[in-house]
Amino acid sequence: MTKQQKLLTLNLFLLTFVLGTSEFVIVGLLTEVSNGLNIAISTAGALVSAFAIAFAIGTPILTAVFSRFSKYPLMLALIAVFIAGNMLTAISGSYALLLVSRVITAVVTGVLIALAMAVASEAVPSEKRGAVISIIFTGFTIASVIGVPLGTYIGQWGGWHMTFWFTALLGIGSFIASSATIPRGLKGTRSSLKNQIGLLTNSRIIIAFFIPAFSIAATYTVYTYLTPLLQEVLFVPDRYIGLIFLLYGVVSIFSTLIGGKLAARNGIGKLRVVFLIQAAILASLYVSSSSVVTGLVSISFIALVVYVMSSTIQLYFIDLADKYFPSAKDLASSLAPVSVNVGIALGSALGGWVTTNMELIDVSWVGASSAVAASLLTCISYRLDRKVRSGYKAVAN
Repeated sequence: MTKQQKLLTLNLFLLTFVLGTSEFVIVGLLTEVSNGLNIAISTAGALVSAFAIAFAIGTPILTAVFSRFSKYPLMLALIAVFIAGNMLTAISGSYALLLVSRVITAVVTGVLIALAMAVASEAVPSEKRGAVISIIFTGFTIASVIGVPLGTYIGQWGGWHMTFWFTALLGIGSFIASSATIPRGLKGTRSSLKNQIGLLTNSRIIIAFFIPAFSIAATYTVYTYLTPLLQEVLFVPDRYIGLIFLLYGVVSIFSTLIGGKLAARNGIGKLRVVFLIQAAILASLYVSSSSVVTGLVSISFIALVVYVMSSTIQLYFIDLADKYFPSAKDLASSLAPVSVNVGIALGSALGGWVTTNMELIDVSWVGASSAVAASLLTCISYRLDRKVRSGYKAVAN
């Protein structure tokens, strides 16, 4: 890659780090927000759900609407809105204003992620796309490992408002870096909103959408309830739980990097097996939880496979759009992060149902079942891909 392409990759990595920090840091500040606004902790927790819902609904719609604009001015404008949204959060003195500011930030975050992936796929050599996108995705993982703990510390030290002044400042840095590195020649695609939304009704896209959703749901069925699992099943002392979460985040970084290698060639074919491995690892926790050491080993492997599919799926959406809906590639770029948010919500709900109606440790094999579903959908997509390729060869001959 050229020096400019490397700088662009670094900038997009930093952008996703900033976006991830702003999105996830609220989880570590729920108590401070609850006390500061005199609201119930469950009401403060609704901010997390509101962000995910706004992200999932707003991202594909606005990505489709904005796809006609050139990417350079569009990304700078959206980063400016992101900065303003975080400033609005920082000055919020009421729950209503805080909720509105988080919804604005959520929608802008989703569109920026889609644009970052689209820019990366267009601006770097095709053989480097998988590796570059895996680096960009790593920004989110680093955000959970470094950005969120740092933002939480700032909020506990100077108040939760101070954390969002901090994320606004990070946004300003990202704005400056983006203005210097994003190529100015990446034009938008003029297409009607009807044609853009038509992508979402394509059967191949629908099948692909639920592949990452089921895979992430598999992990989050367990991860959402990891703290009680550590406390009540593995009997880990409370003082070590934070360290385990930190190590989980560190291991998941390698998951993203492995995913970049996987996407280089026939990623979808390989994911059929990866998801079965994920299922086996999740199910193993049911047995390995009898010992704290073996239980932690299983949890480490859960972290190691959680994001392996990210780069492959991101490129798969773009390639499917290129084949069936060329004017909707930007919209296709938004579907992977939207699917992930759907998977998080699905996994959390599934884990909640299990903990209410079954034993806590049963989240392991229930999560494994979701990973098997992801593998089955991947097999269907892979077979359809081969059928299409065979059809092309038959026509050529």
